[in-house]
Amino acid sequence: MTTLRILAKGDYLSEVADIHGISITSSSRIVHTVCDAICSRMHNIRFPTDPAQQRDIKEKFYQICGFPNVLGAKDGTLIPIQGMAGVDEPNFVCRKQFHAINVQAIADADLRFTNKVVKWPGATHDVFILSNSSMPQIMEDMNGWLLGDSGYPLKKWLMTPLLNPQSEKEIRYNKAHCKTRNTVERAFGVLKARFRCLHKTGGSLQFNPPKSCKMIGACFRLNNKALKEGIPVPDGENQLQIQHHQHILQQDQPNEGNRIRAQLIQRF
Repeated sequence: MTTLRILAKGDYLSEVADIHGISITSSSRIVHTVCDAICSRMHNIRFPTDPAQQRDIKEKFYQICGFPNVLGAKDGTLIPIQGMAGVDEPNFVCRKQFHAINVQAIADADLRFTNKVVKWPGATHDVFILSNSSMPQIMEDMNGWLLGDSGYPLKKWLMTPLLNPQSEKEIRYNKAHCKTRNTVERAFGVLKARFRCLHKTGGSLQFNPPKSCKMIGACFRLNNKALKEGIPVPDGENQLQIQHHQHILQQDQPNEGNRIRAQLIQRF
């Protein structure tokens, strides 16, 4: 209960310790022991590899706005953490000028997370996180693609929006892309509504980066568990403002992704 209150409310350890009649030291030890156990025992964040599961996911994404062959929507979000000192401190200051962990994740059409990367400082660029994750290797031979915003590079397995759509088909492609990719932003909204410690309204995680990353990972797993069990989403999910990077990546280099996207646009 101590851990759940910290994760769900974002309260200070001193307040939670008083509520439960324990010391601050004990409450800190409890939180990190429980989060370690959750991360080591709860394995419910898996990217779909089974053909039947992939077909189901593609169909659900297609029903949103007619965008075919989608296996997931990808985005990043910034999780505020406490300030720090030392040589690594500048690496954690994000472009919005607060200390953060830059978290990237993939969600399906049911708002469940199927992949996450929780380890990089807030100043780390989204493209760097993507290229140093397992997803390029996983997606290379997949029959399908991910949807990402204009901060990601266009690849044969990662469809991004057009920066300057001209034709009606290009405009319709961008609209369908936006509505379909929005699932991952909604998923982040649900996550942060359940666990206010991850949202700026809950302050910031008052722990060092490794411990903060463990707490974030526990929240992701518990959120997927809550979705599976049908636990209602707290009120106000749609009002949460999600902090993330807004880089726009110029994509002038022709590649296989351009060819696939051009063919895809003709469907709209």
